[in-house]
Amino acid sequence: MVNDQEKIVSSKYIRNRTITSFALFFLLIVAGLFSWRWLTHQPEDNSVPRPLRAVLNGNEKFFTNFIYSPSNVSRTYSPTYAAPKVRVNGDDGMGEDFDVTAWKLQVVRSPGDTLFISLDEIKSLPKTDITFDFKCIEGWSQVTHWAGVKFSDFVKKYNLTSECAMQYVGLNTPDKKYYVGIDTRSILQPQTILCYEMNGKPLPMNQGYPLRLIIPVKYGIKHLKRIGTIFFSNSKPKDYWYERGYDYYAGL
Repeated sequence: MVNDQEKIVSSKYIRNRTITSFALFFLLIVAGLFSWRWLTHQPEDNSVPRPLRAVLNGNEKFFTNFIYSPSNVSRTYSPTYAAPKVRVNGDDGMGEDFDVTAWKLQVVRSPGDTLFISLDEIKSLPKTDITFDFKCIEGWSQVTHWAGVKFSDFVKKYNLTSECAMQYVGLNTPDKKYYVGIDTRSILQPQTILCYEMNGKPLPMNQGYPLRLIIPVKYGIKHLKRIGTIFFSNSKPKDYWYERGYDYYAGL
C-alpha cells in the first residue's frame, strides 16, 4: 500500500519534465543572445549602450538621493597597517614634461576670477591624516596612509562656500589629460583631503606630487593625481573614465 505522502513517478513523467526543462533552458539562451545582440546595436552614450547608461545614471540618482550621507565614513586604520609600498593606479595626466617649479593650484571661482595657491600656502592650513582601504576598479585594494588638508577646510579658508553651492566640482591635471567630476556633497565629506604626503613623506612624483585628491568614499579613478585646476559647476564636468564607459558617481 502506497503512503499518502508518497508519489509514484513514472518514466513518462520524468521524460516530460526533462524535455520541458531543456526547452526552457534553450529559450532562455535564445532570449539572452537576442537581448545581447539588441543591446550591442543600441546607440552609445559615452562608450556605453544607452540602456546601460540609463541604468548607471539611475543608480547614481538613487545613491545620491537616498544612500549618501556625510555621516557614512570609510573605515580607518592605524598607520601601522599602511602598506610601505603603495600601488600606483594609473599614470594618465602624469607626463614627464611637468614643471614643478612653476606649479600653483588654480581655483577657478568664476570665469576671469582664478586663485593661484602655492603648496606652502596649502601646507599652512590644519593638517589631517587618514589611513583607509584604497579601492581600485581593477579589483585590488590596499590600506594606505595619506596626509593633507581637508577639502572642507580649504573651502572655508578661501571663501568658496558659495561656489560649493553648485552641484559638482571638477579637477584637471596641469596638462588637462586627466580630469574628473565629483558631486559636491561627496567632495565635502569630512575624510576628503587635498593630499601632499604619503606615509609621512612628500608625495612621490608617480603618486601625484605636489598635490593630489584623496576621497575615501570613491573608487581610485576619482582620486586625481597632480591637481592643476579646480572649478565648480551645476552641470557634470568632463570625466576621463565616464567617457570610457564607467559610472560617473563611482561611489563606495
